[in-house]
Amino acid sequence: MQQCPVSELPITERPNWQVDHQQGNYTTRFTLIGQDVIHGEIITDHDVTMDFIDNRLFQTVIQESNQTGKPIYMLHNLNRVKGISFLYKKDLVNLLYNSGPTFKLLVVYNVAPEIRCIVETFAAIAPEESHVVLADSYREGMRLIMDSKAGIPVTSKTETDRDPKYLAHKKEFLAALARMNWLNLLSHPIALPDPDEPIYPFFKSLESLQYDLREKEELHQHELEKLTEEYDRKITEKNILLNAQEELNKKIEQQLEHEKAALTAQIASKDMELTRISTIMAEKKLKIEKICTLVTDLDLAPEKKKEIADSCRDLVETDIYETHIDYEITTTDSEFLSSLQRRHPALNQRDLRIALLIRRNYNTSEIARSIGITSRGVESIRYRMHKKMGLTKHESIKHYLFSIAKE
Repeated sequence: MQQCPVSELPITERPNWQVDHQQGNYTTRFTLIGQDVIHGEIITDHDVTMDFIDNRLFQTVIQESNQTGKPIYMLHNLNRVKGISFLYKKDLVNLLYNSGPTFKLLVVYNVAPEIRCIVETFAAIAPEESHVVLADSYREGMRLIMDSKAGIPVTSKTETDRDPKYLAHKKEFLAALARMNWLNLLSHPIALPDPDEPIYPFFKSLESLQYDLREKEELHQHELEKLTEEYDRKITEKNILLNAQEELNKKIEQQLEHEKAALTAQIASKDMELTRISTIMAEKKLKIEKICTLVTDLDLAPEKKKEIADSCRDLVETDIYETHIDYEITTTDSEFLSSLQRRHPALNQRDLRIALLIRRNYNTSEIARSIGITSRGVESIRYRMHKKMGLTKHESIKHYLFSIAKE
């Protein structure tokens, strides 16, 4: 087991008392000197910036070294540390005041000139019950801890070389900076030196900076409140619009439901009508076929019998053809008829039916049989349709109807 070269106390090491910081590319390690002195250090071969405090690791060291609830003696080596992040500063202040133990004495040594002022600021802002000092080396730091344990007042070499009043002013200055910057305490009073002291202008500048920062914070807070009000106003407006849209959607949905119900009723009615018509047509067909049979048995001239039989067959075929026309209306046909009726409201149902048959390339005789009129009657209707649709003398109804179908 290793021994401390200054106190000759044993040094305890454990594998779980160190952690690698991947982002900062360094390792934090703790050891125990004797029974109650914790030693922390940064293990690295290059200059680093400390980025955060691993409080969980530190609490583990305290618990496993039986220091829980006791004032802590600690020695910390900052060799190769050239920077300290703002997050680390916040974490250390939180450790000193809230989540950490009371430091009977915290000695920081091997402090680079680049971070000396920062470390001195930590010492200035530390709680009254926690004493933080700087030392040049491990040996000096360990002797300070040994003196503290022996009841000897702890004073670093730097402090002994300075005027006590100067050191007090320096501590107050650094503590005021830390309160403003790290703790955002912008109303904490600053103890000003006498106006005739050379350091007085620096404190007045610091006090002025505190006023400026407080005013800036108030302006920021005011601006934040304005933004919050504007945001709340916009949210309220959007909610009103959304509610209105939701009500409108409900009304539209109800209207569509009513229309759907009405159309469903119409479809049911049409189905019943089609069933009735189909029944009538079936009965009509049977009657015509019966007439044809009776005609065959009549004592008539063969030519007359043939004429009557052919007429009966034509009637049967017409019924079948009409049934086919009624039941083979496609979606395209429906769209065509709707478009044609919108263009020419004067067209009646028979006109629309004839227009659909024309579009289907049925000739005049087929159309005549379908609707039960003569070919001459179909020609007369087509002539009137030509006028209703506003076509010129040389325009073809068939060509016009096909142009509608292609839209």
